[in-house]
Amino acid sequence: MVNLVGTDPAVRPAATVILLRDSPAGPEVFMVRRHHGSAFMANAHVFPGGRVEPADFCATPEWCDGVDAAAVQLEGLAPADSLAHAVAAARELFEEAGVLLTRDSHAGSHLPPVWRDTLDHLRRSVHDGRQTFRDVVESEGLRLAIDLLVPFAHWVTPPGDTRCFDTRFFAARLPTGQLPAHDGTEAIDSTWITPAQAIAAAVAGTIVLPIPTWVTLRELQPFSLVDDALRWSRTRTIDRRQPRAVEENGRRMMVLEGGRHDLRDSRPGSQSFEIRFVWTDDGWRPEGQA
Repeated sequence: MVNLVGTDPAVRPAATVILLRDSPAGPEVFMVRRHHGSAFMANAHVFPGGRVEPADFCATPEWCDGVDAAAVQLEGLAPADSLAHAVAAARELFEEAGVLLTRDSHAGSHLPPVWRDTLDHLRRSVHDGRQTFRDVVESEGLRLAIDLLVPFAHWVTPPGDTRCFDTRFFAARLPTGQLPAHDGTEAIDSTWITPAQAIAAAVAGTIVLPIPTWVTLRELQPFSLVDDALRWSRTRTIDRRQPRAVEENGRRMMVLEGGRHDLRDSRPGSQSFEIRFVWTDDGWRPEGQA
């Protein structure tokens, strides 16, 4: 086995949101399929997310809930950086899925019913740069609900990738009365799906799942309610995860190692695990399912 070492480009901070809702079959996740021409994770099914931008360093008590209470504090980051990741996660969720994690600034409740075309117009104005995310939230008399975002995981792309991201994953419940939809530009399709269904589709080769997405779905699979998944997320230990690129017997592989708290592994005496992904024509797939 030979480690594949390359020169790393600048690592970009990013944030993504695992949007959840309850269903008769258990929790479902909202996933978007990236455009086949995307420079990163083309054609893959992923959670809404993207880069942390300079404009995301704007969280203040004047327009955000959860700032004073330090609702979001990410391991290894200063408070301002943690809040910027949360704002970026909420903004990307709005741009890519049309979902606002907000409350009415007067009633203190979740976002009241809003016409679909109004939300679509607002998300396009943010995506095109005609308005800032903060402008939209404040102009509609809302408050960004940072406290609805639950830190879930921390992933870093392997060394040598053409684009490297240091990504913080958050989990959140779908707000009442909102209907997510892909933007039609960066994401060309979207679906609600249970973790088990998504993994089965990936094994069958009908969808492509990046390694962090596959592992996240595996972790969510045992839960029967969104509340249970969020409760576990709030108490779990979040470690920095970075798959290791190797070559073995002429095969490109990624190896992910972790501790007992990862992947909800409760087998007696189990202290660590190793997941090995093999590169195929359809992307990375767990060894034994390639």
